[in-house]
Amino acid sequence: EVQLVESGGGLVQAGESLRLSCAASGITFDDYAIGWFRQAPGKEREGVSCISGGSGSTYYADSVKGRFTISSDNAKNMVYLQMHNLKPEDTAVYYCAAEPQYPIQNPYYYCSPYGSLRNWGQGTQVTVSS
Repeated sequence: EVQLVESGGGLVQAGESLRLSCAASGITFDDYAIGWFRQAPGKEREGVSCISGGSGSTYYADSVKGRFTISSDNAKNMVYLQMHNLKPEDTAVYYCAAEPQYPIQNPYYYCSPYGSLRNWGQGTQVTVSS
């Protein structure tokens, strides 16, 4: 059984930083694409950043490029999202999700609506005040 547990959300002021963590179990990291998604009230879910567990290649949405960094610790089955220079528009519930990445190993695909990731965490709230 795949389990994903997010942590690290909170309330910060604009310009501050947060690091989200996703603890994954029941998966072989090298075989999965893992991503961070977010959903704000009244908005569609957005693929923020995805990483290929095998190659380590990454994808970032334009809205976070240069401010967010996704990384993984395969030995610990952990994925992180380091967020710098947070903005009020980053306020959302952030979810970790995972999907076997074969035959497509492009992290952009899994962050897109076509990725259809089937394994999701419960989410962690990030609130950025202005």
